[in-house]
Amino acid sequence: MSTTSTSHGTPAAAAGSITLGGDLTVNRMGFGAMRLTGRGIWGPPKNRDEAIRVLQRAVDLGVNFIDTAYSYGPHVAEQIIGDALHPYPGVTIATKGGLERPGPDQWVENGRPEFLRRNLEESLK
Repeated sequence: MSTTSTSHGTPAAAAGSITLGGDLTVNRMGFGAMRLTGRGIWGPPKNRDEAIRVLQRAVDLGVNFIDTAYSYGPHVAEQIIGDALHPYPGVTIATKGGLERPGPDQWVENGRPEFLRRNLEESLK
């Protein structure tokens, strides 16, 4: 992992950039999408339009890396990201899997390959 500290004229870029995996350079100031969901990281947010505006504003400010997961909602954060930003020009979206969500504030580890594969396929939608 290498880092640089050059600014490109946006607030997020002012924090510098980082290169991941040797070939993906993003601004250090990213956006974690977990709190785009409802209470307990479950279901939709109280104000979906506001969540969309927050994402769009983050990108306007130079955020080009968004971290999300199937388990945020479940599905909710990824759907909001899609609605707010598709077709994602210049934005990298990272996802992760391995947690089942039986209810609000409940997180159950599940690293079975078939579950992880299903998480990835659902995230790609």
